[in-house]
Amino acid sequence: MSSKKRGILIVNLGSPDSTETKDVKRYLKEFLMDERVIDVPFLLRKFLIEGIVLNTRPKKSAAAYKKIWWEEGSPLIVISQRVLEKLKEKINEPIALGMRYGNPSIKAAIEALYKQEPQLEEVFLIPLYPHYAMSSFETVVVKAREVVAQHFPQLKMEVQPAFYEEEAYIDSLAASIRSQLPEAFDQLLFSYHGVPERHIKKGDSSKSHCLQVEDCCSVHHPCQSMCYRHQVFRTSELVAEKLGLSRDRYSVSFQSRLGPDPWLQPFTDHMLEEFPSKGVKKLAIVCPAFVSDCLETLEEIGMEGKEEFLEAGGEEFHMISCLNEDDSWVNVLAGYIQQSKKQLANV
Repeated sequence: MSSKKRGILIVNLGSPDSTETKDVKRYLKEFLMDERVIDVPFLLRKFLIEGIVLNTRPKKSAAAYKKIWWEEGSPLIVISQRVLEKLKEKINEPIALGMRYGNPSIKAAIEALYKQEPQLEEVFLIPLYPHYAMSSFETVVVKAREVVAQHFPQLKMEVQPAFYEEEAYIDSLAASIRSQLPEAFDQLLFSYHGVPERHIKKGDSSKSHCLQVEDCCSVHHPCQSMCYRHQVFRTSELVAEKLGLSRDRYSVSFQSRLGPDPWLQPFTDHMLEEFPSKGVKKLAIVCPAFVSDCLETLEEIGMEGKEEFLEAGGEEFHMISCLNEDDSWVNVLAGYIQQSKKQLANV
């Protein structure tokens, strides 16, 4: 039976420290220079980001952040902190919050765990991403392992796997959506953060299945444990079943593409523009790739997306919030923590 001192580390995406352009630029540099976000050779990535993107994008992004910024700070940070406080009431182990980019850093979060438990020996990491993608779940795990190896080599780290089809998560997400769905709607759109097609192919060790086999996401294959595309389709399917939606009542799309390379389709903005001409006048939309509302949900979809849909002839646009600090979602996280503790006790 394991009796080692353990701490819980939850990690979300991150956010600029403020809406000032300099802070947004610093955040974007850290984010976009991540080799798992823009996976091109370092010198080319450095030229693209520092030579082109950071000369124009920070000012535009700062303006977008100002539209959604709360009095308490970044919505994603504030929501994550609220989740942390609720979890503290449910578990009796040290727990801390870190961000993959920006503050509080993963290193600072582990230091916070040591303040709670100076004899810390193990860390249980929960990336706050339901789905496995190299630019989200994977980069959190890799970064956390790097930080541990460099600064806390005595620590052992275990990781909560992606939970895209785990029953408690699906139940929580479905209940959250159901509580916000309008009485009348023509279509429920699941809009997920997009990734380049090459990211999907990189995760396929066989190099012969993803995006190469017809209807590849529905044909069982071991690579699906690391296939973002398969996993978001699976989440959507399971939630739709819980909601009692037939296949013609919901759609799946991908948002937030960057650059000229092929990205997962269909694109959310294209669908928003096309829906009204296809008879979808009353739209409900949810973004399950995120567990916390952030720039991509509040501004890109909730503001820009709504404008695109209404200008194209749509009549009603219902933005469904993320799980945020919903009690059922906090219970899901607490359940993962308790389950991992039981597994350790049996080691």
